[in-house]
Formats: sequence, C-alpha cells, structure tokens
Amino acid sequence: MSEPKTPTTPAGDTYKGWVFKWTNYIKGYQRRWFVLSNGLLSYYRTQAEMGHTCRGTINLATATITVDDACNFVISNGGAQTYHLKASCEVERQRWITALELAKAKAANMQAESDDSGDDFSSSSPPAAHGQSGAAQNSEVQSALRTLGSKVEDLTTCNDLISKHGSALQRSLTELDSLRLTGEAGDKIRQVTERATLFRITSNAMINACRDFLALAQAHSKRWQKALQAEREQRVRLEETLEQLAKQHNHLERAFRGAAQANASADSKSTAGPGKGEASDEDEDDNEFFDAMEENPEFITVPADPQFHKRSSSNVSGFNSEMCSDDQSLNEEPLAMSQESPSQELVPLKKRRTRIPDKPNYSLNLWSIMKNCIGKELSKIPMPVNFNEPISMLQRLSEDLEYHELLDKAAKCHSSLEQMCYVAAFSVSSYSTTVHRTGKPFNPLLGETYELDRRRESGYRSLCEQVSHHPPAAAHHVISDRGWTLRQEITVASKFRGKYLSIMPLGTIHAIFGKNNHHYTWKKVTTTVHNIIVGKLWIDQSGEIDIVNHTTGDRCHLKFAPYSYFSRDVARKVTGVVMDKDGKAHYVLSGTWDEKMELSRVMQSSRGGENGTEGKQKTVYQTLKAREVWRRNPLPDGAETMYFFTALALTLNESEDGVAPTDSRRRPDQRLMEDGRWEEANTEKQRLEEKQRSVRREREREAASQRTSSQSEDAVDEDCLTDPSLKSKYPTVNPSFSHCSRVFIQSIHHSLLLGHGLR
Repeated sequence: MSEPKTPTTPAGDTYKGWVFKWTNYIKGYQRRWFVLSNGLLSYYRTQAEMGHTCRGTINLATATITVDDACNFVISNGGAQTYHLKASCEVERQRWITALELAKAKAANMQAESDDSGDDFSSSSPPAAHGQSGAAQNSEVQSALRTLGSKVEDLTTCNDLISKHGSALQRSLTELDSLRLTGEAGDKIRQVTERATLFRITSNAMINACRDFLALAQAHSKRWQKALQAEREQRVRLEETLEQLAKQHNHLERAFRGAAQANASADSKSTAGPGKGEASDEDEDDNEFFDAMEENPEFITVPADPQFHKRSSSNVSGFNSEMCSDDQSLNEEPLAMSQESPSQELVPLKKRRTRIPDKPNYSLNLWSIMKNCIGKELSKIPMPVNFNEPISMLQRLSEDLEYHELLDKAAKCHSSLEQMCYVAAFSVSSYSTTVHRTGKPFNPLLGETYELDRRRESGYRSLCEQVSHHPPAAAHHVISDRGWTLRQEITVASKFRGKYLSIMPLGTIHAIFGKNNHHYTWKKVTTTVHNIIVGKLWIDQSGEIDIVNHTTGDRCHLKFAPYSYFSRDVARKVTGVVMDKDGKAHYVLSGTWDEKMELSRVMQSSRGGENGTEGKQKTVYQTLKAREVWRRNPLPDGAETMYFFTALALTLNESEDGVAPTDSRRRPDQRLMEDGRWEEANTEKQRLEEKQRSVRREREREAASQRTSSQSEDAVDEDCLTDPSLKSKYPTVNPSFSHCSRVFIQSIHHSLLLGHGLR
C-alpha cells in the first residue's frame, strides 16, 4: 500500500503511503495519505489534497515513536499532537517504523547542528569570562578531533584485521583449489574464491576512503581552528564595542534628561500634539482589504468594496494615524513623566528575579490522602500542596495586570469605540496565563492582603484583600498614574461534573478612565478543568462577556468558543463585535485567548448570510485589514520547571521589605513550597488551616454571646419604658455613633489605598 521513493539527497528523503489513522470513537480508524519528507510527517485525506490542504503535520525531531502491537504504532510530540496509526500488515508497519526512525535521527542531527552553530554567537558574558568560554570551546574542538582520530584508528585496525583474515581465506581457498576434486566441487571453490576476492577489493576501497577522509580532516582541522579562533576574537571585540556604546548611551541619556529638566517649559510648548496635516497621511498598507475572520456562528466578514474604500479613504487614514499617534505617545510616556517632575531624582529600578527553585518531582500517593480522609468532614480534609502552585489567589488576581499596557493605550484613545477595543483585549489577555497552569493557588486566609507596587516600573499600584472566608471572596483595587483605575470583587462558585470541574467566577470588574470619565464593567467567563480523575489535566475557557461603557452606552460582546472534538475551527477561539449605543457595529475582534487578538474596522454591515441554527440570518460585515491589538509574551526559559510562571508571576512572591504582616509573601507554607520543601509545607498548611478554623469557631461563639446580650438589653429597654427609675442606671447610646464609626473605617481604608497601603 505504500509507495517508497529512492532518495536522491539526504534532504530530499520522501516516503509516502496509505495508513489508517484513529479519528474518534464514532468513525474509528480512517484511511489517510501520509507523506514523510525532511523530518516532517504530514497527512491528507486523499492524494489530490497534497497541493492545497494539509490536515496535520508533526515534527519528528522532538517526537517519540512507540509500537503498540503487530500493526499499530503511535507518534507523539509531547501531548500537543498524537497520531494513533495502523498499518495493513506487520511488514508495512516495520517499513514505516524504519523510515520514521531514520527521518527522526536526521532531523535531530540537523537541529543539534543548528543549535551548536547558534551557540557560538549567543553568549553575553564579560570579556573576562570570554577567555574561559573560548578555552572551553577550544577544548571541546580538540576533544572532538581526538575522538574522530580514535574512530579512524579503529577503522584502520578493522582494515588490518580484514586484510589479515582475507589473506588467510585467500590462501586456504588457493590450497583447496590445488587439490584434485570433482568438477562440481571445483566450480564451487572457484566461485567462493571470486567472492572472497571481491570482498577484499571492497574492504580495501573502504579503508582507502577512510584514510583519505582522515588526511582531509587533518589537513583542514588547522584551518578550521584558525577560522574559529578568528571568529571568537571578533565576537569578543564586538561585545566590548557594544559595552562601550551602552555606556555612552547611558551618559547621553542622563545628559538629555538633565537638559529636558532644565528646559521643561520650552519643551512643553515645542512638543505639542501633531497638526491636522500630519494626521491625514495615508498608509498604503491600509488600502488592502481582507476577511477579518473565517467561520463564525454569529456573523460573517467579507472584504470591503474598493469603490467604498475610495469614498472613505480619508476616514481610514485618520483612524490609522490616530492609532499610530496613540502608540507613539504611549512609548514616549516615561520621558514625558520625567519632564513633568524635574525635581524627582533618578533612582535605578529594582532588579526583579527571573527564576525560582525548580519544581521537585514528588510522586503523589492518592491512597495516603484517602486514608487520612476516613472519618473526617469534607471541609476539614487537608489537601496536599502537590495540587498547588506557590502563589496565593490574591497574587493570581494581581497577575491579571500582566498586560496593563493595554489599559495605558486605552487611556490615551480619543474615541470611546477604540478604547472599548483595548478594554476587550485586556479582558481576554487575563486568560493567557492559564493555558498551562493546572496548579491551584493557595486559598487566602481571612484578612490576608497582597500589595503590588509597580509605580516606578509600570505606573500602577495594586492591593488585594481576602474579605470573606465562607464563601471565599476577595476585593481588588488598582490605581494607575496613567489615567485609569481598576477594581473588582471576586467570589467563586464551582461544580464537579465527574470528569471535569467547572469554576464560575462571580462578581463584576470595573475600569474607569479619568480623562473622559468612561466607566466599563464586565464579568469573567467559566473556567473548566478537564480530566480530573484520569488523564492529563487541561484547562478551557468558555462563555460570553458583555463589556458595557456606562458613560456612552457602547457595548462589546465577546464569545469564547468551548473546545469541541468534532469542530474544525481554531482551538480557544474568541470573537466579538464592538457596537455603539444604537447597535451599529464599528469593530470586529477575533483571535484566541492564549495567543493574540486582532481588530478590524467595519465599513459596512448587512443581513444576508447563511441561516443560523435558530433560523436567523447572519450579519455580514465588510471590514478593513486586521490590526494586531494584543499578543501574548513568551514564557521565560525553563518555565516548564517553574510551574509555567510568566515573567510577572515569577516576581509576585519575591520577598520585599516593608510589606504588611498580612501580606501573602509572608505565608510560611507558601514560601516552603516555593523552596521545594513540600513535606514541611504540608505540615505548615495544615497548622494554618486548623488555626483559622479555631478562630472562626471562637468568632461564632462571640457572635452568639453578643446576640444573647443584645436580647437581654432589649428586654431591659422595654422595662425602662415602663419604669423611669431604670433610665439612670442604663443610659441610652447615641444612635449616630455606629454611623460615625463606619465613616471612620471607610476613610481609613480609602487612605490605605491612596496613601501608603498597608505599610
């Protein structure tokens, strides 16, 4: 069934054929056309699809190939892609396994060679360390040459042995030929003699080729060493030059800031906003139109008419220049802030950590957990830290500010509809950190706080507090120097469905922009954790978000498509439409919640698409070229061993001076888990939880006693109404006292937020 082709060059190895691939439980194995070429295994439904539609491709360089039985084998690259394949017979399966193993070895070698060649230029150590790294690399080259020489000597030894044994064989055959034997025996001996002679000639040719190779390697090794040494010296010189340029740049930047502070008034006049003539420049790239989104269950987008584009080109250019001016002004913002405060001294920013201790590989004994749960109430079962990650839920809420620059850009927008696009992108970006994060954050203790002060780096300050234990609820407040405020009150409801767990955040998020007093609100979608009992945990986001601008009436409806095994659409897809108060669409948003979001301006909309599931016609939007509004930042190096934390998450639990005693950074169980001491963390976590339960029981007893005393006081008050002699013994309390105490507490809390926090 397969059609192997003889490769002409190592880079052009190709193997094709029909193989049965597992699709789903309904259809089972289906016949697919597989093509193996250049270390990539691709498959198609038919051979005719090879020119235009590829159903899937897997890179063999990082893939594992396992054999199940006589005909079945599995190819996987670590969980993202797994092909369950079945050949027609065992011989066919062995052919494919051999071809795949050879292609995998070649792809791995090519990748290793490319990595080695790139490592020579990836070092950024100081010149003192370059000598050490150069000596290490030189020793590696010498070691490789010695290994190569030893292998060639082994080949020479094998050649001597082959020549020796071949000569002995030749002599033995000659002696046999000299004997008088029958005609048939003589023919056999002559045939064996000819074959032995051919074998000897072939072995001699192989040895000669090896000798030539050794001579060539020795002749060129000195040249290669000289070239390598020259490249190394040139790299050191370039890095020294780069270091000098960096120092010069630092001095120039300081001199420029000093001049800017001295001429602040003159610069404020000269750096006024761009004129109307500058805002009317037209970008030729924006003349292209395309379909902003492909398949969508609610609406369809198509390219706009060129004639319509000509009529509205001035509006488009104004939109583009406005977007560009927003980006430029945002990039220049730190400089503008320094100009506005010339008296402020320049203090170097604190260097945040970029790594935490690696996650230990502790096995989880479920039986020991179940054994400790016998006879206990469900609310008192201690869950081990094996299911956690070393941050609290308050720190996880603060991690929503990973892409705070979206709100910075929104604060500078002049149009409320453009501002809505950035707010929508910010609401989606908060889920990008959950795609690999299957660990559970620590439950905060009652009264626990977390303060994140990033005013010098990013211009914002965040404060979270656990305000309720049962049900758990947290309050979050963020104030930014760049014109926005964010607050949210979050509580969580969860439902266990057997195979998966649904987590439904309750509460509203508020974003307020001080420049135009626009007030936005939205809620979070449902998070689903799959494979709770058996299998690898994975997380999906599904539901709908309605973002409302209560000042202008603008709306944005976002839809998070749930994962479906039978869907051909993009996984983790998010689509949305930005509309004004009259319901007219102005922008279309599309992308994925784990990668990026794009916006396209709607030029015209109409009814007339295919009928939807409820018999309604879809809306067709004619859009301009899409513009990327948000993209996820790459994870730090080695993130898989650090709980898949982002760059911001790595700094959330970093110890800092001056934080409140109730700050999450001071939790001992959380700190022990981060340090890799999980057994001590489990013990400390159980102690803190039991202490919190005892404090809660004590509060309940005090509340019960207070209710009893209040009932007795009410009875005394009733007696006072009838007996005037008791009024002097029990004086009345000023009714305005409770109101004043509430106002005082609120003012203290407000000053904590706007002043010095909890320090």
